[in-house]
Amino acid sequence: MKKEEVPQDESNLSKTDLKELCYATDSEGNYTTALSTGWEPKTIALNNSIKDIEERVENARMAVKEGKSSPIVYFMELTKMDWMTLADYVDMWQWRVKRHCKPSIFKKLSDAKLAKYAEAFDITVDELKNFKGE
Repeated sequence: MKKEEVPQDESNLSKTDLKELCYATDSEGNYTTALSTGWEPKTIALNNSIKDIEERVENARMAVKEGKSSPIVYFMELTKMDWMTLADYVDMWQWRVKRHCKPSIFKKLSDAKLAKYAEAFDITVDELKNFKGE
């Protein structure tokens, strides 16, 4: 796209002083950079992604509140992690992490294991242990 055609649509960036760096061609056809305040299709996709994340976090919160999942699931969703990422952070196999998401197993976890999860989520062990979904 040409430098003068770089989108300047309303977006989350346009509400701040931030701009996105884009590549474009100048009048001579050479690649250069240009700043953009946003692009409507990208803004729509980003807003849809954010809405999806918020729904997943809320579903996880409700599952904890109803006793169907441990707080690990909620904090995993809140921090935008997946099973593989969380397993890497806590240095455990994915199947063990998934097992720890069962409330009955979670209650039996040692403080040392809970500390690994708390560190991954950047919270305290007490916050992890005492989260009830409320």
